[in-house]
Amino acid sequence: MSVPADHLSDHREPEERIGFHTSVDVRWSDMDVYQHINHARMVTLLEEARIPWLLVDGRPTANLRHGAVIADLHVKYRGQLRHEDGPLDVFMWIDKVRAVDFVAGYEVRASGASLDTPAAIIASTQIAAFDIDTQKLRRLTAEEREYLESWQRV
Repeated sequence: MSVPADHLSDHREPEERIGFHTSVDVRWSDMDVYQHINHARMVTLLEEARIPWLLVDGRPTANLRHGAVIADLHVKYRGQLRHEDGPLDVFMWIDKVRAVDFVAGYEVRASGASLDTPAAIIASTQIAAFDIDTQKLRRLTAEEREYLESWQRV
C-alpha cells in the first residue's frame, strides 16, 4: 500500500495543513560518496522523525514502540539533500487508518524551507501494530485510532 500521489502534495495553504512538524539532525555519516544523504540513512531519519510524534511517553500510540512493524515503505526523491541542509525539516501526517495498521506520509525539506517549497523527499510508511508475545498483528486500540485519526488529512 502506498500513499497516492494526489495525497502527497496538499493544495491547502501551508498554515492550514494537518501534520506534525519536526526537525532531524543530519550526521556526517549519513552522507554517501556522492555527498548527499544515503537512501538507507534517509529511511533512518524518517524513523527518527516519527519518534517524537508517535512513540514518546504520553502519546496514545506510545505502546507501538513495544510492537510495530513496517509493512511497506516508499521513498521518492525529488531533489538532493546534503549535510549542510540539516537539520532537515520533516512534515508528517496520517493518510489512512485501518484495523491493524496505518499509513504515515512525509515531506522532507532543507532546514528553513517553508512548507510551500516543494519537498525534496516524499515518503510513506505503512505501520502495523504487532503483538511480540503472540507474534501476530493486533488491532489498534480505540485511543491509538483516535490519536492517529486526529492527524489524518481530510
